[in-house]
Amino acid sequence: MDSFSTCDLCDVHKADGSGAFRVLPAGFRSYGGIERFAGPVATVKCYEDNSRVKEAVESPGQGRVLVVDGAGSLRRALLGGNLAVAAARNGWAGLVIHGCVRDLAELRAAPVGILALGHVPLPTDRKGQGQSDVAVHVAGVDIRPGDWLYADEDGVVISDRPLV
Repeated sequence: MDSFSTCDLCDVHKADGSGAFRVLPAGFRSYGGIERFAGPVATVKCYEDNSRVKEAVESPGQGRVLVVDGAGSLRRALLGGNLAVAAARNGWAGLVIHGCVRDLAELRAAPVGILALGHVPLPTDRKGQGQSDVAVHVAGVDIRPGDWLYADEDGVVISDRPLV
């Protein structure tokens, strides 16, 4: 999956007005040990509770990308070093967190792609809340389980089918 460029994908699909091809707006920062990643999407929707994130990354990733709709909260970290290591160990290609992360040195060392809005040291309280494998709305973009996500240094694109 290293042979793609989000800029090239945008050049090819920029006239697609069908909604099949979508671009996340700027604002996501790279925190993981891998800059370029892609795969089919799995989703978690949660707010300041990473219980479903933990469940997901501790399950087989099978090359998927976990998109976490944390409602853009910048108050608590939905992903830290231990969960990043679990994601890499279990075969997740990457994680896109619409919220915050923590343990930056550990995230950089983890061989997995990680994008998030920012970082904060405060963890979540695990209360068992949230939903998995549901359609989410991240930064104004609809993302569904089974969509394909491509991320590199230039940004993130989503498609309803594999593009490369």
